[in-house]
Amino acid sequence: MIDMARMQIALKIDVDTFRGTKDGVPALCNLLKKKGIQATFFFSVGPDNMGRNLWRLFRPQFLFKMLKTKATSLYGWDIIFKGTFWGGPLIGTKLGHIIRQAYEEGHEIGLHAWDHYAWQAKMQHAGEPFIRNQIQMGMEMLEKITGQLPKCSAAPAWKCTDKILRVKESYDFSYNSDCRGQNMFYPFINGESGKQPQIPTTLPTYDEVIGRNGITNGNYNQHLISLVKRQDLNVLTIHAEAEGIACFRLFEDFIEKIHAEGGQFIPLGTLLNSPSSIPSLPIKQARIPGREGFAAVQEG
Repeated sequence: MIDMARMQIALKIDVDTFRGTKDGVPALCNLLKKKGIQATFFFSVGPDNMGRNLWRLFRPQFLFKMLKTKATSLYGWDIIFKGTFWGGPLIGTKLGHIIRQAYEEGHEIGLHAWDHYAWQAKMQHAGEPFIRNQIQMGMEMLEKITGQLPKCSAAPAWKCTDKILRVKESYDFSYNSDCRGQNMFYPFINGESGKQPQIPTTLPTYDEVIGRNGITNGNYNQHLISLVKRQDLNVLTIHAEAEGIACFRLFEDFIEKIHAEGGQFIPLGTLLNSPSSIPSLPIKQARIPGREGFAAVQEG
C-alpha cells in the first residue's frame, strides 16, 4: 500500500547475466539485509548469450551508450563476450543456489527471461509459439529452483507487445512490469482491457542518464532523488550487473540518502495492496531518452 505521507520507492532488480547473478545478486542481498530492505528480483535463468549484442556496436546510439557508460568497466569483459562464439552457460543450472538464496531471504522473485539476448533481439516480432516457449522454459527453471512458480514477470529492456501480453495472461501472474509509465494500470490488449495489472518503471536507469546533461557519478544520486515524487508511484529499476558490482557504493549511498529523508524501499508486489482503483490504458512503442530502440510505454 502506498503511504502518501512517506516517500516510498518500489525496488525492482533486473538480473540479466551470469556475472550479475554470481557476483551482483549476493552483494545486493547482503546490502539489503543490512539495510532491512525487501525488494523484487527478476531473474534471467537460461543461457547467457549477452555477448551477441556486440553487433549492435554498428548502431551509433548503442555505441554512444557503451562509451558514455564505460561499458567494459561497468559490465566486465566476461559479460560483453559471453555467448559470442558458443552457447552461453545456463544461469539457472549453475547458479540456482544464488537465486534460491534471494528467495529464502524473503525477496519477491519474478521471471525476467529465459534467454535475455533472444528476448531483446527477437520478441518484438516473434510468433506466439516462440514467446510461449521462452516464458515456459523460464517458469519451469524458476519453479525447479525455488519450488514455486513465479507470480510476476518483467520484460527485458521493456520490450513488450500485445502478443506477449496475451501469452502472459495464460499464466497465473499477479502483475507484470513490462513497460515504463507513471502509475499502475491494466493494459489494453488488442482493444480489450487485460486481466493482469502493469506496475511500470517510473524512474530512469543509471545507463540512461549517466554522461547526459551533466550527470556524473558525483551528482547522480541527487539527480535521481530529485525525480522521486513523495505522493506518487515510484518504481526504480536497478541492474545486478551495475548497482550490484561496479556501482555498488553509489547505490549504497543512494539507499542511505533515501533513508535519511525518511523514505523506504518496498517490493513491487506490495503496491497491489493499495485501495485505489487501477485504470485501463493502452501501451505504445516509444523511444526513451538514453535508451536504444523502442520500448513499451504507458499511454495516457
